[in-house]
Amino acid sequence: MSAAEDVVLYSVDNGIATITINRPEQRNALSVAATNRLHELWEQVDADKDVRVVILTSADCGTFCAGLDLVEAARIRKDQDIDILTLMKDPFHSRMRHVAKPIIAAMTGHLMAGGMLLSLNSDIRVGLAGTKTGITETRIAGRGSPWAIPLLWMIPQPFLMEMTLTGDLYPIEQLKEFGFINYLETSPDDVRSRAQKLAQRIRDNAPLSVMAGKESILTAMSVGCETGMSLAANHIYKEVYASEDAKEGPRAFAEKRAPVWKGR
Repeated sequence: MSAAEDVVLYSVDNGIATITINRPEQRNALSVAATNRLHELWEQVDADKDVRVVILTSADCGTFCAGLDLVEAARIRKDQDIDILTLMKDPFHSRMRHVAKPIIAAMTGHLMAGGMLLSLNSDIRVGLAGTKTGITETRIAGRGSPWAIPLLWMIPQPFLMEMTLTGDLYPIEQLKEFGFINYLETSPDDVRSRAQKLAQRIRDNAPLSVMAGKESILTAMSVGCETGMSLAANHIYKEVYASEDAKEGPRAFAEKRAPVWKGR
């Protein structure tokens, strides 16, 4: 296993890919190697037809992801006199937002800054009760959070403004009340178990329909309701309705058996 493969683990089991940030001693902070490895894995996920859904998690240490590795950032600035982001292929993780397969975040600890980024770029979120969340760039890193803009469509604007400007940490239960977190569990194992059950449910559904559903929702979020509906009906779902799976669904229902999805 290479150094990059060691900091972010990857496995596929029966259609479910699991990506694990593996830097517990650094509170799973995002180093150059970890960020570039994540970018490569999103490409790999989309290229692998056997992958139906992804679980994103991290090694247990009390923190799901502490954000950018500021210790490494300081060292790179001192040794090379450059900003750490210049060494990252995709510093704001935009490729993750365009992954076709659904991503479930199994967050087994606190999340702040880049941890919030990974959370909002996921499609379903399972968190750990009693943990804290925050957009801490203004208070700790002296940097910015352009990645947080999509949160304006996901949580109330006054709360987002407070989070962004204060850099404070908030109980994850507050984000659950806003609907940003789908489930809260009481232990890391329960978080992973819930994510696994969700992944299995999604994996067993028609894959083209699942991917089109995700794309339609995110597209409407960007372009608005009317345009989003038009694009969904006339473009995004076009392949789905013309697929073999669209024939298999009614046929299986009529024959009173489980459908066999082909993804085509």
